[in-house]
Amino acid sequence: MGETKSGGALAGLRVVDLTRVLGGPYCTQILGDHGAEILKIEPPGGDETRAWGPPFKDGFSAYFLGVNRNKRSIVLDFAQEAGREALLHLLADSDVLVENFKPGTLERWGLGFKEVLSQRFPRLVHCCVSGFGADGPLGGLPGYDAAVQAACGLMSVNGEPDGGPLRIGVPIVDLVTGLNAALGIMLALQERTRSGKGQSVDVSLYDCGISVLHPQIPNHLLSGKVPGRTGNAHPNISPYDSYATKTAPLFLAVGNDGQFAKLTSLLRCPHLAKDERFASNSGRVLNRDALKRELEERLTQHDCEELAERLVRNGVPCGAVRSVEEMIRHPHTRHRGMIVEKDGYSGTGAPIKLSRTPATYRRLPPALGEHNTEFDLAPQTRSTG
Repeated sequence: MGETKSGGALAGLRVVDLTRVLGGPYCTQILGDHGAEILKIEPPGGDETRAWGPPFKDGFSAYFLGVNRNKRSIVLDFAQEAGREALLHLLADSDVLVENFKPGTLERWGLGFKEVLSQRFPRLVHCCVSGFGADGPLGGLPGYDAAVQAACGLMSVNGEPDGGPLRIGVPIVDLVTGLNAALGIMLALQERTRSGKGQSVDVSLYDCGISVLHPQIPNHLLSGKVPGRTGNAHPNISPYDSYATKTAPLFLAVGNDGQFAKLTSLLRCPHLAKDERFASNSGRVLNRDALKRELEERLTQHDCEELAERLVRNGVPCGAVRSVEEMIRHPHTRHRGMIVEKDGYSGTGAPIKLSRTPATYRRLPPALGEHNTEFDLAPQTRSTG
């Protein structure tokens, strides 16, 4: 990937990225895709996800490749004074510092934001991504996605009704934490345009995991009932579930009475929309099992993909249940630029589309320490590990 003339919405912003694994790197890749200069500072052993495979390509794990494009890699050892001094040198010309060390680590190195960095660099925005935050009953404890899914209640509402709690198949807590970290950084930068001052952004996996429990939290706060597992079904809406067809599962996401009437008309069973059991959403929720039997009696007469397209084009939200491979091959995925293939690199495209300053893919994910020599660092910090 070569440099492009398009600067991006964040062109001119320099981010020092001390994060590893997923939440932090996902955040900084978003910023990098939109033009920010990302300096990925790695310890001598590198980001551990470099070894998280197979699969591998040219020595890079797919996991690392997925969230580390548009970055430079510099190796620094913060256990050494030279490494800490080199970091301070880089921060002198930077706007943002992102880190996901265990709370208190920067302070032990003499690099605490409140005590040192904010005094030395008053415009610096600092973002700390942690498991549980720095204080409170769980403050300072380490957190990983799946463990936090368990601790914050997400697993308890995921899975089939007659099964046990189940981890969500993607690292949703890490990903939403990365999104919130990017949003928090942008909020702080926007405020800086008024005050001229930086600030610290505190984003924890625990908080972010809790934040996505909708509608389970408001349901519980209102009703007092403990939310359970509903499989593919929605606790508040019906028909909102996976249904059998002749060929493959179809997910119906019918959100109102008008959509339900269209569905029944297209399936040639309009009387269901007038049935007192199904005439309103609350009735459909209470009688969801009976409704599912009625709908599947009709749906199993149709090809899934063909029916899904006909329904959605007629205003009934739905989707054929596809594999990842089928999704990648779908022409709309390519049309939306959600698969990037450039200079031997393949990855997920940027989902945020800006009309004048779109995301760009300028740099391949870096080799460990690849860019040390591009910066004026002390000689003893130039090792690539």
